Amino acid sequence: MSVVFVAVSQLPTPFGVFSMHGFLDQDTGKEHVALTMGEVGNGLPVLGRLHSECLTGDALFSMRCDCGFQLEAALQAIATEGRGVLLYLRQEGRGIGLLNKIRAYALQDAGADTVEANERLGFAPDQRDYAICKPMLEHLGIAELNLMTNNPRKVKALEEFGIRVAERKPLQIAANPHNRKYLLTKAGKLGHLLGDIHQGEAEQS
Repeated sequence: MSVVFVAVSQLPTPFGVFSMHGFLDQDTGKEHVALTMGEVGNGLPVLGRLHSECLTGDALFSMRCDCGFQLEAALQAIATEGRGVLLYLRQEGRGIGLLNKIRAYALQDAGADTVEANERLGFAPDQRDYAICKPMLEHLGIAELNLMTNNPRKVKALEEFGIRVAERKPLQIAANPHNRKYLLTKAGKLGHLLGDIHQGEAEQS
């Protein structure tokens, strides 16, 4: 894998001013971004999140998932702490791409859950590759994270690539009528840790 740093600039946001670091994956042509605040390369654990692109949730305010809400909560948490990193990874739809995600949504409209929809389209439930994170974090001088995630697979993936996760910090978002089934599927079939209420409902579903 050949992920190269391209440029860095300031990014003012409602939460504060971040530094936006651009990276290019030369193998796929995909462009990824790291947002940092404060001194992240001093060897201390860094509050961080790996956030996969979700156009519908992040930019179009979809209530079918928890992605946009998690993105906002993560940026707010970093700003509150005054130090942290968010990797924004171009892996739409857990790696299946935007148009296939819309196809999966159509299957969900007809009754499938998010895992069943991906599988009916011929994809694995989660096709994301976290190998791209290692060179991005290395460039930033980050070797240890306090990771904001509900997904144990992210913790395992990072540690397999030599990035230590000192602490996992839950990033749980309240359910709404449009994403409840989605959250239950993440808990029941994908192993996400969504708290006692979601987990209990998932085990009964």
